[in-house]
Amino acid sequence: MVRTMSESVERSSLDLRYEGYRLRDDAAEARLLASISERGIEEPLGGVDTPQGRLLLDGFRRNRCAAKLGLECVPYVSWGEDEAQGIASLLSARRQRTLSILEQARFVEELLRTQQLTVADVAEMLSRSKGWVSTRRHLLSGMSVTLQQILFRGEFPVYSYMVTLRPFMRVNGVAPREIERFVQALAGAKLSVREIDLLAHGYFRGPSALRQAIDEGRWKWTLDQMQAVPDDPEGLSVGESRLLRELERLLQAMQDVMTRCDSPRLQRTRGSCGGNEPTSPDVGDGSLPLPQTAQARSPASHVALRQLRLHDQAAGPDPATATCFDATCRTKHSRVH
Repeated sequence: MVRTMSESVERSSLDLRYEGYRLRDDAAEARLLASISERGIEEPLGGVDTPQGRLLLDGFRRNRCAAKLGLECVPYVSWGEDEAQGIASLLSARRQRTLSILEQARFVEELLRTQQLTVADVAEMLSRSKGWVSTRRHLLSGMSVTLQQILFRGEFPVYSYMVTLRPFMRVNGVAPREIERFVQALAGAKLSVREIDLLAHGYFRGPSALRQAIDEGRWKWTLDQMQAVPDDPEGLSVGESRLLRELERLLQAMQDVMTRCDSPRLQRTRGSCGGNEPTSPDVGDGSLPLPQTAQARSPASHVALRQLRLHDQAAGPDPATATCFDATCRTKHSRVH
């Protein structure tokens, strides 16, 4: 039977077997310690009253703060006598907001393994979907016991593991053992999320020298080396950066060609070679403006240019050029029809 009223109990009567199922946060615990020293424990601890004793499920941080302050008794409320129902009460919608997804996964695994419940049983007990239960069930399957202990002791940020490291396993195919080595190398360093993200990219995507330095505990040197290099927003390797520069040069050359093709000197006019199909005009025949250099010539230069063109027409086209020209006309004519 769930009791709504709290009672004062001795801390020594509390069973703390599930303390390792809750994440440690030294900063948050320090703030809570200061609050309890001023106002006392405002929210009672929660658990179930089993035949073996009071099994604590919620309030481990408050209990540690009470021990540091020398408090022998703490407020406590019972959630019933059944252990499985007590865990279900902890995972209920109104209380689970205080639990991280790893903590939820740990208690779901407890219900499935120790309490020998099925996924359907747990889903019905928690008023959740089977997918919700399965997601948390498989969350811990890829984590070793050592990695779980590091995370639950608060020696490595859970956020960095979930947001930064797990995508390396899903997207880049990094083995769980490599993730564990990286976490062990940085455990207890109290690095920021940004610093861990930077070191992770260097460890899993950078050269082997960076990985070796981090494995040897020289993460400070590695961090200094990586922070000294300007950020690459694309996150490209040396070979990828070289290929990107070559593609940029190719793009520039193509743009130059397209710009020249837009020049009036290359515009086509309608003429022969297949009815109304446009053909390329000849320079100086009046259908295409002469360049400024030619326009600046004297009238005598224009006469000489005209005479040279008449001479070329009288001599006839070059056989190779004529063949190419006829083939082009036939191709264009076939496109029209």
